[in-house]
Amino acid sequence: MNAWAAGSTKRMEALIDLARRTEINAFVIDIKDATGYISHRTEVPLAHQIGATEERRIRDLPALLDRLEAEGIYPIARIVVVKDPILATFRPELAIQDTAGGIWIDSKEIVWMNPFEEGLWEYNVAIAREVAEMGFPEIQWDYIRFPDAPESDYARAVFPGSEDKSRSDAIRGFLSYARDNLSDLPVRSTADVFGVTTTFRRDIGLGQLWESFIDVVDVALPMIYPSHYWEGSFGYAKPNAYPYEIVRAALEDALQRSANVPGAGLTRPWIQDFTLGPPMYGAPEVRAQIQAAYDVGIYEWILWNPSTRYSEAALEPSEGFEVEPLVRVAGLLAPVSRRHLVIDSVAALPPVPDSLDVVAPLDTGSVAADVAHPDTAMARPDTAAARPDTAATRPDTTGVAVLRSTPRR
Repeated sequence: MNAWAAGSTKRMEALIDLARRTEINAFVIDIKDATGYISHRTEVPLAHQIGATEERRIRDLPALLDRLEAEGIYPIARIVVVKDPILATFRPELAIQDTAGGIWIDSKEIVWMNPFEEGLWEYNVAIAREVAEMGFPEIQWDYIRFPDAPESDYARAVFPGSEDKSRSDAIRGFLSYARDNLSDLPVRSTADVFGVTTTFRRDIGLGQLWESFIDVVDVALPMIYPSHYWEGSFGYAKPNAYPYEIVRAALEDALQRSANVPGAGLTRPWIQDFTLGPPMYGAPEVRAQIQAAYDVGIYEWILWNPSTRYSEAALEPSEGFEVEPLVRVAGLLAPVSRRHLVIDSVAALPPVPDSLDVVAPLDTGSVAADVAHPDTAMARPDTAAARPDTAATRPDTTGVAVLRSTPRR
């Protein structure tokens, strides 16, 4: 949850009640977000020097941690790294520089810190150490990447400290530094990464190359939101309409690549609980993504909704489901136990031209729970591609999660 929600008694009570009623057992809490402000009363000297303490949103963080512990909720501290306008203003030498002099600003008017700068690493790890000592068992690094800017912007960008190093070297360097400098504490170091990193075999310019970071984190959290994949990704003309298939394919790629890296960390996906284009996302779409994770052997996940309003109907109640949940598979809504039958049945249908909106009716009485028809428009070859960074590409507001070794039945 964002820091304002974490600091609100009313909102926190509502989210704790959600955890009591459902399978949710973890909260991600903003400690430093993309504004650069630190959410709690901090003793980190640099934070005071630069004014990052002037908007305290969580009045009593130790008390909040005590409350979550009493409720059996696992707290995760989210810290944004390279988006920090406050640090850039007061320590401009730590930001990306411009060939014309001064700080580099991209065409969206965004200032970015320089991932090569160890001073940036030291400041963020100092914040992480402080909250780990307070009792957070996990640090989640976000915006640990290079800007998603066009080459015309990059043409005037200067990265001090980058001599003979690649962008992926910088990201690995930070994550290694963080893990090593927190190794004396009982805390996990994790990282949010673009969803496309699970599939692309090269760095797309962000410095996030799967094999380069997966062995220096305890957990990698790819943001595999179906709405953020381009037409044709994994062979689907409209990826957003196939939440189960997209999430499963992305996670299968992640697991396959991790299996070839000694000491690889775990994979825990961010799950889409918001609507961005058709179809409208609700419980079946969210549950489909959760089931996809389970079907590849991943039993931890985090939901993201930008307003921290989650689809409770998608979550297993504390007493278990009374009615079998529906999931969206193959463009249809079906009982979760029939997902494979639906996928196989739709795959056997003949393709239809892109101009048509429906196909010949499926025998929905035997395999599906509604009369919708699958989108079977011809797809491109099996590839995966993600849209450029947008307001919804990564968790700008944080989520609620389930962390466990096996799914509850």
